[in-house]
Formats: sequence, C-alpha cells, structure tokens
Amino acid sequence: MIADKKILVTGADGFIGSHLTELLVRSGYTVKALSQYNSFNSWGWLEDVDCLDKIEVLTGDVRDPHYCKHITKDVDIIFHLAALIAIPYSYIAPDSYVDTNIKGTLNICQAALENGCKKIIHTSTSEVYGTAQYVPIDENHPLQPQSPYSATKIAADMMAMSFYNAFNLPVVVARPFNTYGPRQSARAVIPTIITQIASGKKEIQLGDVTPTRDFNYVTDTCQGFLELARCDQAVGQVVNIGSNFEISVGDVLNLIKEIMGSDVRFITDEQRIRPEKSEVFRLWCDNTKIEQLTGFRPAHSIRQGLEKTIEWITKPENQAKYKADIYNV
Repeated sequence: MIADKKILVTGADGFIGSHLTELLVRSGYTVKALSQYNSFNSWGWLEDVDCLDKIEVLTGDVRDPHYCKHITKDVDIIFHLAALIAIPYSYIAPDSYVDTNIKGTLNICQAALENGCKKIIHTSTSEVYGTAQYVPIDENHPLQPQSPYSATKIAADMMAMSFYNAFNLPVVVARPFNTYGPRQSARAVIPTIITQIASGKKEIQLGDVTPTRDFNYVTDTCQGFLELARCDQAVGQVVNIGSNFEISVGDVLNLIKEIMGSDVRFITDEQRIRPEKSEVFRLWCDNTKIEQLTGFRPAHSIRQGLEKTIEWITKPENQAKYKADIYNV
C-alpha cells in the first residue's frame, strides 16, 4: 500500500502528469508536483487541475542535479514524467533531449538513491520499439531508435534500470503507448484533428494517416501508473501500458468526423511527414504483463475516450488555448 507515502511527480505540469496528479490526490496521497521553472510563473496544466489547493507545487528543472537532490528529500515514491517529447523538435534540437531525458533521469535516480526513496516509476514510451517487427508488441520486442527523441528515451530507460541492477534502487519502467485526452498539446494528431474541425476548416492538414497506433485515454494510462506503483512485483521490470487495440490514424480521423458530424476533407501537409526511416508505421500493445501483475485493464474504448476529448476541447475556453492554423512542432 502507498496510501501513507509522500509522492513526487516530475513533469506534473504536462498533459499526463497533471492528470496523474489529480488521480493521486483523489486516491488520498500527499503530492508534490514539479513544474518546470519559467519567469512567467506558469505552472502549465497544473493551473487547470481540480486539486491545486491540495498539492505542493514546486518549480525547477530536472537538469539540475542539486535541485533534484533537494526535492527528493523525504519523498517515498517518485513518478518521473519530466521529459521533452515532441518528435519533430528532436530532429532540430537533439542536444536538449539528451540533457532533459537522459541527464534528467540520471539526476532523479541519483537523488533518489542518495535520499533513500522507496520506489521510482520511470516513464518510457512505445516509441522506443519503433515500427513493430511483430504484433502485438510485448516487452521483449527489440528497441529501435528511429528518432533522436526515441533514442534518448531508450537511453533514459537503460539509465533507470542500471540503478536497479547496480544499486538496488527500486525502479519500475512504465511504458505507455499513445495517450490522448483533455489537455494534450496540439503537436499530437488527435487534438490536431479536433481543433481544426472545431475551428470550422473544410480541409484539415495532416501527415501520413496510414500508421497504426494503440491509443489510450489519459485517465486509463494514469491508472496504469498507479497500479504499477502499488505492485512490488513490478520492481526491476519494464511494463507496457496499453489497450491491445490497433487503429490507423485515418480511421481515427473518420471516427472523429463521425462524432463531430463533420464532412471535412483531409489533405497531406508535407512538413508533417516524418523522414522515411524515422516513421513508426505500426504500434500495437501486448498488455498481458500489466494485466497479470496488477489486473489492470483500460476502462475506455476509443470512441468513449474520443467523445470525452472532443467535449473538452470544443469548450470555448479550452479551444482558445490551441492554435489550429499552425503546425505545432
């Protein structure tokens, strides 16, 4: 049980991190939420959570090892989500991904070890698998660095596991497949489609719509994180979080059009297409391991999750936060 534990969430100001913070508070835990320091004193999506008065918001940067040591004192469990995640930006600024994703993970692990933290849930990504060599993809699938982003996440995963093997730091590598839902940035395909349709466009611009993904509603992904934190058998292991359901981007587009009652036409925007050897054409999660370890199963179908996401994004106050007319890298 982790009910009496003090928890730190890094990357709490992000899409998944903000939802995870809410889930942890609802579940009765004491939470410190790390938001990346900035001079605007913006706490990102933490500004929108329903539990802001019940958490301790910290501002800083996981790239600073001294700061990491400071914020992990008296912390029992760390959910490490802080990362740079945009794949297109990693093509032009890979060094920043090394600093945040690899060195940031090193700093958190080293600080956790020195401060005696009892467990770290380190966040991986299905992008580390690259295009599926077989499906569904289980945790033994080869790792393929098809973008600088995925390369740094592979390295971060290995860094975290090295602390388990070398120093007995209790690490779980949680590997979520494609998560979507309220608060997701417009660099991702689902909010890109919804915001363009909602803005009244008759033609929407996308990249390649043939790749398949295993899409998971955000609260399901967060529940998977929590179940892994509660599961001592998961320590020292890599565990997928997914639905075991594959759907193409094109079919997602058609489903969103149906839900929104839209006859919008799709056109290809060349700048949104990944370099040929960098595109991940197929992701389909084998979620057997997490189900066997924890009993976890996603609660939302793709339609149910999309309906909730569309409802949130199309509220005027939320739609205003998106820039539907530009390509969000």
